[in-house]
Amino acid sequence: MGKKEKTVRKVVLDTIVLISSILFKGELAGIVDLWKRGKIVPVVSGETFDEFRKVLEYPKFRLTNGEIKTIIEEEVLPFFEIVDITAEVSGICKDPDDDKFLACALSASADLIVSGDKDLCDIAKYKSVKIVRASELLKMVD
Repeated sequence: MGKKEKTVRKVVLDTIVLISSILFKGELAGIVDLWKRGKIVPVVSGETFDEFRKVLEYPKFRLTNGEIKTIIEEEVLPFFEIVDITAEVSGICKDPDDDKFLACALSASADLIVSGDKDLCDIAKYKSVKIVRASELLKMVD
């Protein structure tokens, strides 16, 4: 019998997961491997991407402008799908700033949001989008 192929999943990675998977070694670095091998298709909107870029510039990460540019141009843009927001989401998350991840996922018809945020994970599912922790994604896909 042939090996069963896993389906490629569209996923929205919240900023915490995205930053951690790119900048730090450890379990979450496996997420980068998933998108590079085409096992997942990460999705961003203008708003979620802007937040990611701003966080990369935080002094605590000590990244130069050149390093940030390299991360974006070599690690993110070649692998990520950029979507226009077509779904209106407001007042769903305890932190209104997190609604943008739900809007991105719905607009992209994503399967999952991968988050490290307790409040977002507590929602568990919003419409057709399941919200999981990074460890769950790694078990599901690899």
